Amino acid sequence: MKRHEGAFFALAAAAMVAAVPVAAWGLVGQQDTEGLPASELDHAFQPWDIADGPARAIGATALLVTAVAAALLVRATRRGALDRRWWMVLGPLTMAGLMAGVGWRVLTAGVIGANIGAGLTIMLGGPVVAGLVLWSLAGGVWLAVRGGGDANHRAAPTR
Repeated sequence: MKRHEGAFFALAAAAMVAAVPVAAWGLVGQQDTEGLPASELDHAFQPWDIADGPARAIGATALLVTAVAAALLVRATRRGALDRRWWMVLGPLTMAGLMAGVGWRVLTAGVIGANIGAGLTIMLGGPVVAGLVLWSLAGGVWLAVRGGGDANHRAAPTR
């Protein structure tokens, strides 16, 4: 792999991983209980003061960034310019981002009384996201140490 290709792939991967939680957050929308004024709703965490229209536009733009970056990375993998083993890093990070974006909407949902979803998101989603990030970190370190930049890597023959 050429040096400039590696930087391009890293930029595309970073764009994809960063855009996924933004896309999820923007496209899911605020999950407030309907039919009640905002002043009567309880929040586990206060949502950002961004209206639904701009949030959807931000989410749609982030989804477009995600799609373009993913398409570039898949194309590079198919033609052999990007080692397919890097997907063991990108896949879990993408899933963690998706969970974080949706989880933030659950945590900021306006409800009457206790937000049970917020508690479940923290108790169950938090460890899963942490595990996915740690898996990706370990995989990235392993690939960096083992020469994961070699797109033409072949598994060693077994005896």
